[in-house]
Amino acid sequence: MNNTDSKYTQFSLCREMLETPDVIKNFNPDAAAGLAELVKDTGRVMLTGEGSSRIFPAKRVRTEMLRTSGKVIPHTEGSTQALEYDLSDWGVLGASNSGRTRELIRLFKKLKESGHRKLGGVTVFDNSPLTAAVDKKLILSCKEEKAVAATKSVAEQAMVWQAVFAILNGRSFPDTAEGAQRVKEALNTSVPEEFIKPLINARTIYFAGRNDGVAEEITLKTNEIVRKPSDFLEGTYAAHGIEEIMVQNDVVILMDPFEIEEKKFKECLSDGVGNTVIAISTRDTLFPTLKVPAEGNWKEYVLLAAGWNILVETGIASGINLDKTERARKVGNEVEE
Repeated sequence: MNNTDSKYTQFSLCREMLETPDVIKNFNPDAAAGLAELVKDTGRVMLTGEGSSRIFPAKRVRTEMLRTSGKVIPHTEGSTQALEYDLSDWGVLGASNSGRTRELIRLFKKLKESGHRKLGGVTVFDNSPLTAAVDKKLILSCKEEKAVAATKSVAEQAMVWQAVFAILNGRSFPDTAEGAQRVKEALNTSVPEEFIKPLINARTIYFAGRNDGVAEEITLKTNEIVRKPSDFLEGTYAAHGIEEIMVQNDVVILMDPFEIEEKKFKECLSDGVGNTVIAISTRDTLFPTLKVPAEGNWKEYVLLAAGWNILVETGIASGINLDKTERARKVGNEVEE
């Protein structure tokens, strides 16, 4: 994918994906200081929201904190389930691209009515229902997206949570210029034809990987971009029985696969079912692999961008209008005022 070929630039979706490196490069982590200050004395922080505003941003930073023994490790839950929890002594931070997501606004209104005063919100739109419901807000710099599928906003939301927990844990924020360059390389990487054809003909596209938001977020984007059934197989779930209902033309994409489990995946999936199995990874694997420069602090962002790249190429090759969906909406469940 590139920003010089009309094959891509005719679509808002592609233009917004290709704007992501600049969003990363220009991100100011100090902008998250107010949110960090809001929740610094709570000890426990809940990250909430729906869909793309929660899956990658919240799960990525939770994984980072667990890997690096952060002093403050966030929890995450969808906003409706969070209604059932006692969050009275928690800091609660919510993200909504539109600022109009019904589930999040409902949760924040309930908490505010109960006297909660540690509510922070992240959105593109100021003067929205979300900003009216919080004690501290952060307005994203990426600006409004035209495409139904959220992309550049997902990356910036993730950086906001990353910056919040860097501050809370006394750590520095990684070099955004490096992150921007690596994401750009992943977006511009040529996707082999051998990857695209099986995806076009697939009944179901499965994404297997860590519960860090990457594979799960790409699963959602498959629904919105490629318009095919998709499923997220967390961890090693792909080797624990789902092969019973798979068919040969199902495709499994391994996101940064566990090297120790590759032989088992091969046995169950490519050898057992006859699936096409491909990988997106920083290294060679037992499967056809799209290699990306994803080591280090920006690994999940780069893997996400590589996943976008494959989906765009598949969607375009399938003759899909990437900006026009039949049922999916930009705001999945909009608040009624």
